[in-house]
Amino acid sequence: MAAKYENEPQSLGEVIDRLDEAAQREQAVSLEVMMQAVGRRSFGPIVLLVGVIAMSPLSGIPTLPSLLGVLVVLVAGQLVIGRKRFWIPSGLLERSISSKKVEKGLNAVRPIGRFVDRFLKPRLTVFTKGVGSYVMAVFCVLVGATMPPLEVLPFLATSAGLVLTSFGLAIISQDGVLALFAMGGTSLIGFLAVRALLF
Repeated sequence: MAAKYENEPQSLGEVIDRLDEAAQREQAVSLEVMMQAVGRRSFGPIVLLVGVIAMSPLSGIPTLPSLLGVLVVLVAGQLVIGRKRFWIPSGLLERSISSKKVEKGLNAVRPIGRFVDRFLKPRLTVFTKGVGSYVMAVFCVLVGATMPPLEVLPFLATSAGLVLTSFGLAIISQDGVLALFAMGGTSLIGFLAVRALLF
């Protein structure tokens, strides 16, 4: 079982630490346990969780990027239509990854977390609150939809993970600059997805 946390994570480093703690308790870590560790009731932590997994070497696990893409489309799509509580199929929540692979993947992205967290701060919050949050949800749907075709090329889904991580961090830190960066990155993800399908 994942540890209970009263508050949502406030940084990328904290998300990595919580996932690492969950992995140390289990032989195989399910998506449900991961979501409990970061907070499954709010949009930002869920997107950040998916981004961290996809950005790590775990994105090389067959079918995992596609499953993460489905999760993002489901959650972000429900936010777009105004749902306050997210429905996620139990079959998706039960999917698991060995704890050793999770720990290895987290160790690979931990230095990135330490670096990025130093620059996060509330700014240009018009892009992260109100209508801005719905705009980000639409962008997340688009990125999630590209993840299955991006899986055609090894580790190409890492680029989608970077964008989703940026969206998740923008939401939890109310950093509009990072939100704009992520929106720009969505265009690149779309290009990569089209290229993967056509070539």
